[in-house]
This record gives sequence, C-alpha cells and structure tokens, in this order.
Amino acid sequence: MLTALAATTIIVHPLVLLSVADHHARAVSRNTNKRVIGVLLGQDNGKTINVANSFGIPFEEDEKDSKTWFLDHNYIEGMYEMFKKVNARERLIGWYHTGPKLRASDQEINDLFKRYIARPIMVIVDVRPETVGIPTDAYFAVEEIKDDGTETRKTFLHCPSAIEAEEAEEIGVEHLLRDIKDSTTTTLSTRVSEQLASLRGLQSRLSDVQKYLVEVAAGTMPVNHQIVYHLQDALNLLPDLNDPDTTQSFATSTNDELLVVYLSSLLRAVIALHALVDNKATIGRAELGEDDKDKDKKPAGKGEKRDEKKLDEKDSSKLGKAEADAKDKGL
Repeated sequence: MLTALAATTIIVHPLVLLSVADHHARAVSRNTNKRVIGVLLGQDNGKTINVANSFGIPFEEDEKDSKTWFLDHNYIEGMYEMFKKVNARERLIGWYHTGPKLRASDQEINDLFKRYIARPIMVIVDVRPETVGIPTDAYFAVEEIKDDGTETRKTFLHCPSAIEAEEAEEIGVEHLLRDIKDSTTTTLSTRVSEQLASLRGLQSRLSDVQKYLVEVAAGTMPVNHQIVYHLQDALNLLPDLNDPDTTQSFATSTNDELLVVYLSSLLRAVIALHALVDNKATIGRAELGEDDKDKDKKPAGKGEKRDEKKLDEKDSSKLGKAEADAKDKGL
C-alpha cells in the first residue's frame, strides 16, 4: 500500500499555482509568516492525480499554539456544490497550504478532509519568490507501523509532483509572462538567467543530498535504503573522468561546439563590417551627386545686374522720346 502511494504522481496545473499565489497575496501581508489553506479539485486516475482547480477557504490559527485553529467546513461544502455545477468532472481530491513546511496541525486538518474523501492529498505550495525549482511538495497521510510492535504513528508520506499544462493553459501562461516580462531584457539574457536558475536548483538539491548523507554518517538520521538506491543509480550514471578516452571525447565535443560559436562570431563580424563599408560608400556617392548638381547651376552674379541696367536704359530712352514728341505738338 505504501509503495503504491509513493509511486503516485501528483500533476499540478499552472492555474492552481496562480490561484494559490493570488489567495496568499490577498489574504496575508508580506511581513508575516501566516499561511493560507484551500481545497484542491481534479481527477484521481490511480497512478496519477490531476490537480486542475482550487479555491481558498477561511482559515485562522494561533501561531503560538498549533492545537488552536479554525476552518470553515460549511464554506467548503457550499463552494464545492457550486463548482460541481460548473464542472462535474472535477472532484474534491485534497487540500493545500502555503507552509512552506509541514505544521503540527496538518494531521488534524487532514482528518477533517477525510469526511469528504477517503484518501486526500496535501500539497504544500511555496509562494516565496526566492525559492528555486518546483514550488510544490505532495504528501499522503499514512500510519507508520513500527517493528517493535508499539502503537502506530500518523505521519505524511512524500510522493513526487510535477507541473504540467494543457495547450490552452500554456497559451494563457505565456501571455501572463509576456505582460510581466521586462522589455529591456534580451533573449540571450533571459536564456542565461533561466540556466542560472536551473543550476541554482541543482545546487540546492545537491546540498540537501549532502546534508542527508552527513546526518546518516553521523548517526543522527536512520538509513533509508530506497534513497540510497536512488543515489547509487544517479552516481552510476556519472561518467568516469579518470578514463582518458572519456576525457578526450568530452574535450573533442567541447572543441567542436566552441568552433561553431567562433565561426558564427567571425561571420557576424564580417557581415557587420561589410554593411558598414557599404553604408559609407552609399553616403559618399550621394555627396558626389549633390556636388555635380551644384556645378550645373548658373551663378546669379554680375550678369543679372548688367541685364537690369540694360532694361533701365531702354525704358529711359523710350520716356525721352515720348517727352520730345509732346513738345513738338505744343502740348
């Protein structure tokens, strides 16, 4: 039974993450460590549980006393009845909270949700912006049976979770990211920042593995053979860097990739230089064409003044002849 639960994959849709983040931003101020709680809706397909929708519920708890908390279960029933009218395929499959870690009252809250479903899942959604990696952790409540025959203890079993989206959700998320994306950043800087975030996520997980192994070696934590088997499989997949053939193949592959990058940079520089020379030549031809047009035009200098003087002399001679004729006639 425990093996089947541990192999169950919880698929969380982006709509659920957006809804949880909005619920936390509206209900809790940034300077407090309070958490919010809500209901998860979706389909239980056996080996996979599809978390497609969610809604928040009123919740209060005393941070000093974990046994003191309030959850409005009447609100859950009313909202669930309305959601069934919209989409009957989405069933109540569990609940979420914004943790970011497990709390002492989680078992009691999970027992409350067993009124509605026999096997509720609990998903912790980390809404802190500084986190790296997948922001969800999924758990099932189980009873741990001890080897010495003592009383069983209720605990949570961690199961893998993933973020998947349908085509319509991908389009919506892309539009949202396009709206919040900084327009001053380039595509290259975005790719570099994404790779840096991935490396930080890998570093955090390696540090968790290192911390676990140190605690196991010190005897402060018991050995979990399933974790050791997974670590052994991961280490067996690593290449043997002491083998000269392996190191030579890595060097050859790296050199081939760098050669492509070098040729691309060289080609880009030659094209940019050619465009610069072509632009200079075009500007030079345009300037020479303007100089030739200026030479073809006649200079407006002394010749125009001489023509004006000749016109004045003709007008004065005509005026003199008219006055002489008038005198002869006795006018």
